[in-house]
Amino acid sequence: MAIVEVKLPNHQYEVRIEPGILKRGILEPGILEGGSLENLGSIVREFAPASKCAVVTDSAVNKLYGESLKASLEKSSYHVQMIEFPGGEAHKSLQTVSSCYDSLLNSRLDRRSPVIGLGGGVVGDTAGFVAATYLRGVPFIQVPCSLLAMVDASVGGKVGVNVPQGKNLVGAFYQPKVVVIDPNTLKTLPHRELLCGLAECVKHGLLADEELFAWTRDNVRSILDLDPETLVTLISRNVAIKAAIVAEDEKERGKRALLNLGHTFGHAIEKTSAYSIQHGEGVALGILAAVEVSCRLERCTREEQKSIEDLLSSIGLPLTAELTSSADLLAAMKLDKKVLDDAIRLVLLNRIGEAEVVDGVEESEIIAGFDRIRS
Repeated sequence: MAIVEVKLPNHQYEVRIEPGILKRGILEPGILEGGSLENLGSIVREFAPASKCAVVTDSAVNKLYGESLKASLEKSSYHVQMIEFPGGEAHKSLQTVSSCYDSLLNSRLDRRSPVIGLGGGVVGDTAGFVAATYLRGVPFIQVPCSLLAMVDASVGGKVGVNVPQGKNLVGAFYQPKVVVIDPNTLKTLPHRELLCGLAECVKHGLLADEELFAWTRDNVRSILDLDPETLVTLISRNVAIKAAIVAEDEKERGKRALLNLGHTFGHAIEKTSAYSIQHGEGVALGILAAVEVSCRLERCTREEQKSIEDLLSSIGLPLTAELTSSADLLAAMKLDKKVLDDAIRLVLLNRIGEAEVVDGVEESEIIAGFDRIRS
């Protein structure tokens, strides 16, 4: 088990990482006798005591873990409202949020009733936005089930949904009460989604921790084999990086923008592919595009670029993709929420372990970044 603390000026919470916590006391009756070990329901009650709660999840995750979480919560004396919606970015929408409101209101959940997000990043972002806005804010608890959500989306308080114009353009900053991570859920995660999560891990090493980049490179096989000890190390080290950056800049007015390395390119790639390219794949491709621009501007070296490409390739992430026209990609980038005064802001790499937010990059250089990853 590992615990990472997220310390913000006005809020502090824990990220608890423990294999088996999601099903503890459910598949192993009697393990809680004497109160010696916690289960997930008891953790929720510790941070959000109430008579009712809601679990927001998607249809795939609900089949795998919904009943276990519900039973654990009921053991801790909650009346549980399960809210399920179809998975995927297409359902990370205001329509889904409206449906969640209906369920919460019909079940008469009050301001003390926690909303628990059980699933990947789409679920966590959607559930968090519901929690932030229902009755002007109710307790929010994250139970991420994908690697991408564990190391990125569940930490930092960014919640929101997509609209036709682009990703995450409607949302809020709303911190959870606690984040509970069970790495065992990665055993049921589709392999493609595991790789998507690793793109975010590579990103963290690139922007803040050269040693983590090297550790990831040296442990790719154990990570892909889902070795429990390796996974706890991987998740805790990545969460610690994000927690430190968020603590310094909660509302993304400065250093937190570095976490967008690869994302400005990546969101445009995802949107113009109608989300057939998943988020982590878009981030990996976006990292490569950003690194190409960085090299062209003589910020990092071609040798470093090769090391990054080699790591992403060894993981199994794409190095190229079929992309739409440069004009369409640039148009999508200009709708990104990080654009200021119609100017695209990029996070570029100075070296492995150090990144920088850069304004005023010529469109010709941005197009060259896309061309580097165009198949």
